[in-house]
Parts: sequence; structure tokens; C-alpha cells
Amino acid sequence: MTAMTDKPLLQVLSGQTLARPPVWLMRQAGRYLPEYRAVRAQQPDFIAFCLNPEAACEVTMQPIRRYGFDAAIVFADILLLPYGLGQKVWFEAGEGPKLDPITLSDLGRLSQERARDVLSPVCDTLTRLRAALPAETTLIGFAGSPWTVATYMIEGGGSKDRFKARAMAWNDPAGFDALMDLLADATISYLADQVKAGADVVKLFDSWADSLPDPLFDRVVIRPTKRIVDGLRAQGITAPVIGFPRGAGPQAVRYAAQTGVTALALDHGMDTQWAASALPKTLPIQGQLDPAVLHAGGAALDREVDRLLSAWAGRPYVFNLGHGINLETPPDNVTRLMARLRQG
Repeated sequence: MTAMTDKPLLQVLSGQTLARPPVWLMRQAGRYLPEYRAVRAQQPDFIAFCLNPEAACEVTMQPIRRYGFDAAIVFADILLLPYGLGQKVWFEAGEGPKLDPITLSDLGRLSQERARDVLSPVCDTLTRLRAALPAETTLIGFAGSPWTVATYMIEGGGSKDRFKARAMAWNDPAGFDALMDLLADATISYLADQVKAGADVVKLFDSWADSLPDPLFDRVVIRPTKRIVDGLRAQGITAPVIGFPRGAGPQAVRYAAQTGVTALALDHGMDTQWAASALPKTLPIQGQLDPAVLHAGGAALDREVDRLLSAWAGRPYVFNLGHGINLETPPDNVTRLMARLRQG
């Protein structure tokens, strides 16, 4: 394996400040690329697609070939974990993910052993990617954070306010914490297997970390995230962990300080000036570009790129979006973004 110092993303995650920050984009392998759509059209369904190592490797490599990003993130989905645990999960065209909702009385039906077996193709994909990627390109594995995954499991899909999940957490704290622990432990095993298969870095996506009162944020976001990081370290896994508590606002400071994550990914709604002053100067930061401005392109994109480069100059920074790339984004706008970042 290439030494850490040969990979720009790993240099930043180790605390180094680079004159030109490394760049990759959340959802960089996806529907905005015609070559992705061509592969997707050949797959029977989305879950089968994610668990097909040959196809998943191909679409992960596509944006690397096209744009030369500094990192590849394995093509998968955060809802593969509940699927692996034994919950019914499917994706409906135009509607997104659907799940048979669970209650806390259903926890005994969820099997971590089953999840490890069902999700082994993701590790096969990582092994293929490790062999196929350029030596300087970092390979990222990932999982959904327990709170975000639990909201889908309880609500039966996406939800505007995650009310059922929040109410369940307040109504039965012990039962809900048991769900968080189960998901955290399954995630430890899943991410450890990803690192053993070739991932240099892992990322935790807490996409629904917003709008939580402090006591609940501490219980359902910080506590399980710390359990995952501690669990990985206890297994001897030293790979950097990027945490993404999307929408956390000022709570992100406490998240960074208490969870043990290596780096903090910020959404585009975070006040850049405030975050730069509130977060430790040595903490690696990732993200903040609005996916809408990438979609818009042109001079507006150039200005935002320059603003973020200036705001995060002089500290460890990974250039990325504040959320996933929009499926209608013109690929040429990504080309323009990369040219702007590579100039000079």
C-alpha cells in the first residue's frame, strides 16, 4: 500500500496543510454522469446494484477517470446496513428508499451476523478498487450513523422531521439506546471489514443530525458516534474517521470534541466565518460548497470556490460539497470546478 505521505487526502487528515487542498465530492459516482446511467440501466434493482462488486467498482472508478479526484468513495448506500440486519428495504423509482417500519420490540429479529455476510460484497468491491485506483488516490469506505439509519428504520423511509424516531427516543430511552448500541456495534464490524478490505479512510454520514435539542443530540448522535470510533480503535483500526453531522450547527463543535472523529465535514448551511473561529485550527475540515452553486456553474461557482479556499486557508482542509452532488448537475460544471481548484 502507498505510504500515507503519497496521498494528499491522507496528508490533510493527518493534520497537514497543503497549498492545494485535495478534492472529492459526495455522490461523485451517480446519476449526473451518463456513464453511470448506462451501468445502472443494466441492474435489476438498486440494492442488487450496490451488492454487485463488478458494477459497483466500475461506477466508483468513473469519476476518478473523468475528473482525477483525490479520493474515491465506494459505491454503496447507508441503508444497506438495515437490509443486512434483516429489515425489508427497497427503492422505488421517483420516491426513494422504503422500509417496513420497525418498533423497539423488533430488535431481536435483527442479526449482526447476517449483516456481515450479506454486506461482504461491499468489501469485495473495496478490494477491487484498491487494485484499480491510482497509487495517489485515497479509498474511502462509509456507513450511515446510527441515528440517521434508525430514523429510516422507524419512519419507513425519509421523513421531514423524524418525529416518530424522536418521540420513540424520548418515550423509551433505554429501548432506544439499545437500538443505537446495536446499530453502532454492527457499524463497527462493517467499517472494520471495509478497512481490512482496503479502505484508507471511513466516513460516518449523520444526514439527519439537525433540529435536535442538546440532550437528544448528545444521546443519539454523539454517544453512538463515539462508541463507533472507540470500537474501531479497540480493534486496532487506525484509519481516519470523517464525521458528518449534517445540519448540526454549533453542536458540531461538541461533536468534534467528544466523538473522537479525525475530521469534521461541514454542510453548506454552516456559517463559515463562525466555524473557522469556533473549531480547533488543527482539526481537519471538509466540505461547505453548496451543491446548488455547482449546479449553477459559471462565475458564481468560481466565486464560491475562491471564498472557501480563502476561508479555510492555512489549516487542514479537504474541498468537497456541503451535501451530495445534485443529479441534474452538468458534468462540465465539475470540470470547471476541478480546473479552478487545480490552477496555479
